Amino acid sequence: MEVIPKIIPNWHPILVHFTVALYAIATLLFILGYLANKNEWARKFTGNEWPQKFTNAAYLNLWLGALITLLTVAAGFYAYNTVAHDEPSHLAMTNHKNWALTTASFFWIVAIWSVFKYRAGKQVGLLFVTAMLIGSGLVGITGFKGGEVVYRFGLGVMSLPKTDSHRHPGAEGGSDHGADGHGDSHSEQH
Repeated sequence: MEVIPKIIPNWHPILVHFTVALYAIATLLFILGYLANKNEWARKFTGNEWPQKFTNAAYLNLWLGALITLLTVAAGFYAYNTVAHDEPSHLAMTNHKNWALTTASFFWIVAIWSVFKYRAGKQVGLLFVTAMLIGSGLVGITGFKGGEVVYRFGLGVMSLPKTDSHRHPGAEGGSDHGADGHGDSHSEQH
């Protein structure tokens, strides 16, 4: 029995989803905590304790995100140095790596900042929420760059399907999935 299945060439694609989810949830919870704390109507609707509950849950998600990001970055370096690639895909991987390191560093700084805020018992302000939103934007760009590495260049996948050979039964004449989604007419032109 294998410890790591052959279908998983590295752990980066698995770990990165935890990083993305934890940072996204942390951002959402910080926004909710900030708005609930600043809005009298929201405090009446949610109760006075909810702003702090949102913020505490946000801190936990941010800190877990910062920890798992250590593993995500380590697995990303492993993938960067072990996945077979050519020159164009190497440039795309390097671009993704640079965005990822910038994003990770940004969130580690914000996480450290949050520890000081938490220990001092200070409320989360607009500047902190804005930093979380900027970080979420960085995550989005980094994720797009990572998706491009996989879906445009095919890196990290064990095989690519032959798209001109798959047909769905039931449709008139079958449905062919060409690379551009135009079906039979496209595959016959080439």
